[in-house]
Amino acid sequence: MNIKLFDEIEKRGHEQLVFFHYPKVGLKALVGIHSTALGPALGGCRMRLYEDESQAIDDVLRLSEGMTYKSSIAGLDLGGGKSCLIVDPNLEQGRRELFLQFGQCLNDLDGRYITAEDMGTSVQDVMWMREITKYAAGYAREEGGSGDPSPWTARGVFKSILAACERRYGSADLKGKRVTLQGVGHVGMYLLEMLKNEGAHVIVTDTNKESLTEANTKYEAEVVGLNEIYDVDCDIYAPCAIGQTVNPDTVNRL
Repeated sequence: MNIKLFDEIEKRGHEQLVFFHYPKVGLKALVGIHSTALGPALGGCRMRLYEDESQAIDDVLRLSEGMTYKSSIAGLDLGGGKSCLIVDPNLEQGRRELFLQFGQCLNDLDGRYITAEDMGTSVQDVMWMREITKYAAGYAREEGGSGDPSPWTARGVFKSILAACERRYGSADLKGKRVTLQGVGHVGMYLLEMLKNEGAHVIVTDTNKESLTEANTKYEAEVVGLNEIYDVDCDIYAPCAIGQTVNPDTVNRL
């Protein structure tokens, strides 16, 4: 992917794109601040490996812009931001040190950006950041925070599915409906439970084999390959992994 960085920032209307690099703890991070017109930029911290760094840049710019609109629609006195850590999400050794360092990065931004849990990160990661910064939301409920946002995200997706079915099929009844669920991580697994409780037949895929095993054994979900999910005959497609999975290459396969 070829990105003309400043052209892309100008086109999307971003205020700031910040790069942090701390090799000692293995941290490569990008923070995109799209707008602080209504208040500090709010958006989650995504942790994943990318095929190349331009994908991370595209992710952080696209997602931070989306957060501006989400904050505005929700009536919050907040703007839109996002952070992407180019790090293996399965990192164990040195994970706390990495998030302590990223917490210091948030302090360096002096409150312009507030982070939270996102793909590849957890409440525990947020708690480590909270040891050094106040600019991390969604920390443990027992500490007075809002905790894991994933169940609420899944509930929002579930309600959207019901509304879409009502409009498309004339009924919100999911019994017997075939649902392809792309990604059974934090959000996807909660959504899977809700769909199964309503009698849907769910077909899942994921890069994480342990998640697929849980989905199959606990919820009797059918498992298919990563690229096969687009060709499965279904009534509902639920993308719960990375963004932009509906694109010119896949839309005609759905």
